[in-house]
Amino acid sequence: MTSLPVCLLALASLFSVPALATEKPPEQTSTFTFIFENDLFGETDAQYTNGLQLAWLSGDLARYAEAGRVPGWLLGVVSRMPFVNAEGRLRNVGFALGQQMYTPEDVAQRELLPGDRPYAGWLYGGVSFMSRSEVAMDVVEFQAGMVGPAALAEQAQDLVHEIRGLPTAKGWDHQLENEPGFNLILEHRDRRWRQTLHDRWAFDVITGAGGVVGNVASYLQTGGIFRLGWNLPFDFGTSPIRPGGDPNAPAARGDPRLDHMTRFGFHVFAGLGGRLVLRDIFLDGNTFADSHSVDKELLVGDFVLGATVLAGPAKLSYTQNFRSREFEGQPDSHNFGSISLSWTF
Repeated sequence: MTSLPVCLLALASLFSVPALATEKPPEQTSTFTFIFENDLFGETDAQYTNGLQLAWLSGDLARYAEAGRVPGWLLGVVSRMPFVNAEGRLRNVGFALGQQMYTPEDVAQRELLPGDRPYAGWLYGGVSFMSRSEVAMDVVEFQAGMVGPAALAEQAQDLVHEIRGLPTAKGWDHQLENEPGFNLILEHRDRRWRQTLHDRWAFDVITGAGGVVGNVASYLQTGGIFRLGWNLPFDFGTSPIRPGGDPNAPAARGDPRLDHMTRFGFHVFAGLGGRLVLRDIFLDGNTFADSHSVDKELLVGDFVLGATVLAGPAKLSYTQNFRSREFEGQPDSHNFGSISLSWTF
């Protein structure tokens, strides 16, 4: 971990590009984001053990409609949707595709482990509708996918373990049954405080709150993040894989990824979050079929530490996520690493 800033700076050099001739406004940009998460970074191979997500966020839909790239009625629908209809904001649509996998502590056992979490996979797609300004962001997201063998988590984990020469998990026969999954997500974020310290050094505080309703997850959550750095971006932070849209996209002209005069930046961040968990299919088990389950904790907390490098249109972040126990009898809290790479164009 002591070499992390050096590694981030080295990786950032791979994404350096020549300066642009003019500044590009945020409403004309789109953003791709790829996130890879694994508890290998926490030196474990259990609980939430791996996640992948690829997401794309459009430019402002009004610009797309003017150019004939989207039908005008789509902008009308988004403008009338509750929660994302504030006037004078950018309006965007996003798409995501991802997979997550969960395993118990002892993956060498073939028999069912009643006191440990179930084996489970979640393969999903999502569409999000977002309105945002420099200081606020609102998101409505719909997710749909499959839990169970159809999520292909066993095959994905076996492939990675075989490539790395690691033993494969033996208990996937006890994973959750196939079940279609659906989630509806609402989230609001605010940049509560941004202060310039000296030259281009600045800090800000971003807070957020929201909730999820669905057969995969139902919870209420809130949290905040503190960022400090040089050429701090005008976005809404860096998040691990979770519902709620993509916070990486620039939201103001002063963002270093858009300004040809400031094409590099870096910052560190720390955050706290908490969830009131009403349902978690990966702990509660299948909704409509008998399956392995454990007694979940109602309150779950997260603490994150990370660092980000901006280079040209790229934003590269590493986050270490520390999560409290999620179910009764869980031997320890859990931590995992998250690498996020976004590209704005």
